[in-house]
Amino acid sequence: MIDYFVRFIPLPWAVRGFVTPNDDDTYSIYINSLLPEEIQRAALEHELRHIQNGDLYSAKSAAELEGYAS
Repeated sequence: MIDYFVRFIPLPWAVRGFVTPNDDDTYSIYINSLLPEEIQRAALEHELRHIQNGDLYSAKSAAELEGYAS
């Protein structure tokens, strides 16, 4: 089971969301509060996949993990 906290904060339009690990083995997921609800939901699912895949501890670059050229 993954323990996480979701926070909705205003971010630049190009940023849908991001995730950070916490010291207590939980995660904080930040979602752009300026985006429509449908996009916020998709961003949350995207960030949860990063947690499930262990991407925060991967040696791959963010560009590789997001699937775009570095």
